[in-house]
Amino acid sequence: MDAISGRPEPEGFLVEIVPGERIHFLDWGNPGDGAAAGRPGVLLVHGLSATAWVWAPVARRLQASIHTVAIDLRGHGLSDAPTSGYTAEQLAEDVVAVAEGAGLLPVTGSQVVLAGHGYGAIVATWSALALGARCAGLVLVDGGWQDLAAKTGLSPDEWLLEMAEPPGIFSSMSAYLADRRDFDPGSWDGDQERAARSTVVEVPAGKVVSATRPHAVAASVEAMFTYDPITSLGAVEAPVTALLAADEEGGRRLAQFAELDAVRRKAGLGPIRRIDLSTAGHNLMRYRPAEVSAAILAAAEELAAP
Repeated sequence: MDAISGRPEPEGFLVEIVPGERIHFLDWGNPGDGAAAGRPGVLLVHGLSATAWVWAPVARRLQASIHTVAIDLRGHGLSDAPTSGYTAEQLAEDVVAVAEGAGLLPVTGSQVVLAGHGYGAIVATWSALALGARCAGLVLVDGGWQDLAAKTGLSPDEWLLEMAEPPGIFSSMSAYLADRRDFDPGSWDGDQERAARSTVVEVPAGKVVSATRPHAVAASVEAMFTYDPITSLGAVEAPVTALLAADEEGGRRLAQFAELDAVRRKAGLGPIRRIDLSTAGHNLMRYRPAEVSAAILAAAEELAAP
């Protein structure tokens, strides 16, 4: 139990992909009392340089109703950070291994709902393709529908430079936590602090550095820039839901979804359901956890409905 809030805490586990490549995940548990009857479990996939803890506000809302697991992607959190394996195929294999290892796919014919944020939405889409009929639903949380190379016109290295944060916030742990808290003081709590602390390491000099190794960040971004949403989302058999945070693209984003829906219809698939949360920032798990949780639960209940 969380000593501060009294809320049930997740357990941490490791799945070994090959020797030296272990993937960590947090398991918030399976209700096991009939509450989850007929519903697939859910696997939550975090974004770039984040960890499984970023999903805590959502996982705590889901855990009474559905078996809820969150992965630390390779190179992130408590997972190993090998120098290779940051490809669509391997990242999907990691997710499938966690889904199986956590008991979300206990028997032949079982299904799982995948939800991903940002970079995690891309990985979740690749994983949905790998799972095929074993994926009950795909929830994209402000990501997964854009071709970054086409949108930005940048190389992965150039994009990383543009995304770099001011060095001052890394001067101390207190400065780093204050910066994260000030994004939205009203939503700052123990889970948000733990999520923030899990992304950095405090060095003896008092500064903090990213806990995600530079080679893992660079390789993950390289993978993001290979992603083609038209090809990938056009082939995902499961129902797809997209939650949209604040965006400056306006009509361009609508045109992107129109193109995606046209490709899906041509393949005999349903259109992408869109939920507009454009009054909130990118981290919808923090700013709109109730709406994110509801979308995930709806994806699970769609399968359970008679």
